[in-house]
Amino acid sequence: MATAEQLKSLIRSHLSDDEERFMTVALQVAAHEAVQGHGALAHDIRDIVDKARRTRGPNVLLKFPQELSGLVLSERADIPLAALVLSEPLIERIRRVIHEHRQQEKLKSHGLGHRRKLLLAGPPGTGKTMTARVLAHELKMPLHTIQVDRLVTKFMGETGAKLRTIFDLIRDVPGVYLFDEFDAIAGDRALDNDVGEMRRVLNALLQFIEQDASDSLIIGATNNLRLLDKALFRRFDDVLHFVLPDDSERKTLITNVLGTFRPRTLTWKSIVTACSGLSHAEIDMAVRDAVKDAILHDRKTIQQDALMDALNDRRSAQPV
Repeated sequence: MATAEQLKSLIRSHLSDDEERFMTVALQVAAHEAVQGHGALAHDIRDIVDKARRTRGPNVLLKFPQELSGLVLSERADIPLAALVLSEPLIERIRRVIHEHRQQEKLKSHGLGHRRKLLLAGPPGTGKTMTARVLAHELKMPLHTIQVDRLVTKFMGETGAKLRTIFDLIRDVPGVYLFDEFDAIAGDRALDNDVGEMRRVLNALLQFIEQDASDSLIIGATNNLRLLDKALFRRFDDVLHFVLPDDSERKTLITNVLGTFRPRTLTWKSIVTACSGLSHAEIDMAVRDAVKDAILHDRKTIQQDALMDALNDRRSAQPV
């Protein structure tokens, strides 16, 4: 049967006439039943929800409290794990998060919890946000992205109250919650430019994260771990480090994006060299520029010169 928190969430969403929230929790119940070995029941619940969503339309998402308007972006992620182009050790750690989530009841029966508080760190464009989308897709949960920078700058005096509302949402509505630009509210308290207000916000954040016992997956993303307060690290179940792609990953990424526009022959050595210093996102954009060039010139495949130019353009746009 559903957990007590899931039953309470179903009742709350029904009484507040929040259909999408009701369906989200229903899918969590289905996942719970599947873990318990009740595959037929899980299938029936998913089928009911899928039919209802097809009837209502695909774009109806969670209705957030008015005070969070513009601060939380909701989406249904559709990126599978196979789409990630990362090192095998990092992929394996992501698989472990997914596996533990699916087997959480087995872990709970032994007094253990599954990984559900993650810290993602690495340069921009290396796959942190995409990983959050993959986790949401694989766990069949909605992705809710908290715009941390807007939370701080727009509601400076009320940030703590907004954080409490967000963590109430995390408790009541299971999903993947991504705190983007996490260091905006989780900066090191020892920094000279720290102010009293932000220290109070950080203390509240530490408390909320530590006390959270929801069914949601909480993800903090930062470009620089050194900016974060040291007390944060023990609050997270795992820290995943993202880096620029190596030669093998560059080739795989380019091949994946090219698809049917890949020519029979490419001089990979020079192409991979041209990718030096570029992130996953920058390589992706460069390849798409080459594909657009082929389309606009009515070609069925890209030209290597166009791809090299696009990669060089991306490199030249980087700050010195």
